[in-house]
Amino acid sequence: MTLTVLFFAQAREQAGCSSTTLDVPAGGRVRDALDAIVARHAGLAPLRDHVALSLNGVLARGDEPLVDGAELALLPPVSGG
Repeated sequence: MTLTVLFFAQAREQAGCSSTTLDVPAGGRVRDALDAIVARHAGLAPLRDHVALSLNGVLARGDEPLVDGAELALLPPVSGG
């Protein structure tokens, strides 16, 4: 399966790009994709436990199944006042 991965804010800075594609095995879950993304972009490791994940525009946890053509976005935490 092929996913489109979108990076925002610090995730974009650490990945060095705003988007990429990722091939994952059939039956994969969001956590499997995140593992593969961090393996490819080691600079994302410090953010791994702090990013929110969006699967096709809906906030996701790690156990959601992936489908071919899905869009996975990494949304780092933001702070403001």
